[in-house]
Amino acid sequence: MIPGPAISVREVRAVIYDWSPPESFEISPRFRRSIEERIARLERDADWDEAQAALLESPDHIRRQMRLVAAERAEALRMRVFLDRATTRLPGRLIAM
Repeated sequence: MIPGPAISVREVRAVIYDWSPPESFEISPRFRRSIEERIARLERDADWDEAQAALLESPDHIRRQMRLVAAERAEALRMRVFLDRATTRLPGRLIAM
């Protein structure tokens, strides 16, 4: 292994979180559908997980459950922002003319 400059985990995370996608890009209709289905699943799971928190007794367990709900909703929001920035590519012709 070639020694190089030491990079902290904090620096790597900063690079990852500072990245932002281009203003607009194209995705396939199939990929858009799969993202929309994933968003629906995350939102449905968040609602169910939040309802389950009412049945829990331990404050630590409730806190972890609510962190799960927040993570599910944050991921669904991130995917919605992604879809808002994306345009759907029109399907190409199957037979060339």
